[in-house]
Amino acid sequence: MTSQRGASGTPVAPRSRLYLSSLSHLRDVRVRRILNLAGYDLSFGVPGMNDQVAIWGQGRTANRGKWLAAQRGAQLLHLEDGFLRSVRPGRCGDPTLSLIADPGGAYFDANAETNLERLLNSASLEDPTELARAETLIARLTASGVSKYNYATGVDPAAGFVLVVDQTYGDRSVAGANASEKTFLDMLAAARAEHPNRQIVIQQHPETALGLREGYLTKAGDDICAIAPPAQLYSLLGKAHAVYTVSSQIGFEAILSGHRPCVFGQAFYAGWGLSDDRAPHPERRQRKLSRAQLALAVLIKYPLYYDPYRDRLTDPETVIDALEAQSRAFREDVRGSVALGMRVWKRKWIRDFFKAGPVRFVNTRSEAEIAATRMGTHILAWGRKGQAKQSNIPATHGVEDGFLRSVGLGASLVPAVSLVRDPVGIYFDPESPSALEELIVQSEHLPPAELSRAASLRRRIVETGLTKYNLDRSKLHFSCGAGPQILVIGQVEDDASIIHGATGPVKTNAALLDVARQTRPDAQLIYKPHPDVEAGLRPGTTPTGADIVASGSNPAKILEAVDEVWTITSLMGFEALLRGRKVVTLGLPFYAGWGLTHDLAPQEHPAFARRRAHAVTIDGLVHAALIAYPRYWDPKTGLACPVEVTLERLEARNFTASTPPLKVLSKLQGLLASYSWLWR
Repeated sequence: MTSQRGASGTPVAPRSRLYLSSLSHLRDVRVRRILNLAGYDLSFGVPGMNDQVAIWGQGRTANRGKWLAAQRGAQLLHLEDGFLRSVRPGRCGDPTLSLIADPGGAYFDANAETNLERLLNSASLEDPTELARAETLIARLTASGVSKYNYATGVDPAAGFVLVVDQTYGDRSVAGANASEKTFLDMLAAARAEHPNRQIVIQQHPETALGLREGYLTKAGDDICAIAPPAQLYSLLGKAHAVYTVSSQIGFEAILSGHRPCVFGQAFYAGWGLSDDRAPHPERRQRKLSRAQLALAVLIKYPLYYDPYRDRLTDPETVIDALEAQSRAFREDVRGSVALGMRVWKRKWIRDFFKAGPVRFVNTRSEAEIAATRMGTHILAWGRKGQAKQSNIPATHGVEDGFLRSVGLGASLVPAVSLVRDPVGIYFDPESPSALEELIVQSEHLPPAELSRAASLRRRIVETGLTKYNLDRSKLHFSCGAGPQILVIGQVEDDASIIHGATGPVKTNAALLDVARQTRPDAQLIYKPHPDVEAGLRPGTTPTGADIVASGSNPAKILEAVDEVWTITSLMGFEALLRGRKVVTLGLPFYAGWGLTHDLAPQEHPAFARRRAHAVTIDGLVHAALIAYPRYWDPKTGLACPVEVTLERLEARNFTASTPPLKVLSKLQGLLASYSWLWR
């Protein structure tokens, strides 16, 4: 056996085997994989004296495991889901992303001295670096809303309510906290008596909300209190005046969000000086902890975490990234979508992207409105095609490729690994705000951890040379001369980004090149044709007047070689900003107008007035454009994923190829490009 890490960071003893005492353990591929990665040698059968027996919870199957261990003189290993688990509960089929493996007992059992309790009682929790990490983790959780379960789609009630937390009827965590059905009724009565003028809101367990199991308070038939909608937990906690719980994990999360919850059972987080304990906590708990110390032990030192994209053990920060991406996709897609006018070749990966709910494809606006109304959902329309001019009911979400798209061109019918889905507008049309513009404005108030994430992302993109399409072009096919080197970026002139974003007199590549020549006669002008035009897949010609035409060269290497970039609206202007280059815009792309570019388009356009009122940094722009706005899909696992996983896949360059039939179709599309109405 390879000894790696067991529960709470403790190395697994060499030569010991872990016997699985239940057939459900055999069926749970994810649990077995996490245990294997943690160094456990999994077996099924009769254990020896040096072996361990795995049990889950404290039910009937656990009792069988306890009996087997007692008969054979083996040790017990108590398994439970971790505190950051999945989008939906395990009863819905979602595999866990974290696991607790504790030889001391189930973490919720106040009658046992578990490894978690030992950590909280006696582990060193004073290291400033570790505590700073814990504080950052708390800030990330409260900002992202990631919790144990993350399927919520509801809207919070008005602020100022008292949150009373229910649990599933008969759950062993209630008995483990030395509580009962009466405890829940006493808790509810206390909340009412202590807050007579406030609304009481009951937070159901997710399995109760989904109709899978009864709760104590729903079983009691209370008809006075409101039931909280399935909202993001930390958002709900942020609006609560007070929190009452028996032993739910929500009490722990209430502490992280700044509450001092009233705890009516002997919960694992009670007795450390951070809660109003209405039941006597175990006398073993004598230490007083800070919020950061509690989080350090419970979230960082205690569980095992699994990275589904890289198939390895990981840390809580990586799991938060995964749950944030997966829960966003679930919330946005679970009600289904009506896709309007999508080309046939796109439909499979549109389904893959939005697979949390059904996707229905239609060809006309009227069909889309009827279908969306019947389904109670929205319409997906590519770019601005097919969007209604006046009515926004049902709502239309604009869909476009993301800014880290693929290894290969969209015009070559290579599927994208990122898409933007905009319910407000679309990023390339400055006439009205878009969700991206709103996110850029909000970036002024990002927490330091999110800005640091954006800065790391920016550095990695620059170091690896990634761009939107990542074509296999490793060299520059020209030599730079003397004087300033200016890159003039060609675009497809009938593209939507030019139609909507060329707000000034310059609307063609030739006009852009002329203005650059007139303004900078001292510079060497390097013209970069659009890759779709170079490949013959979209209409366009190369204008005269450039000193160098950089055909077939790597875009990232060109950006490294030049001093400044001139563009109408090209995404390469944004990629130049990532690399610290001066960028001159003659249109209104999403990155212009914020004080990061030199803008020559007419300043009276309303978008300039909207944007210049805000102080935006390059990392705030990166966070909005590459983290918050797009969604990413991992072709290796089929899961929604964070941007960092997409970067790894793009660096590896071993996925997302266009099939032979699609290659033929893309060439035919190029031959017919002059008849552009066929492709609209």
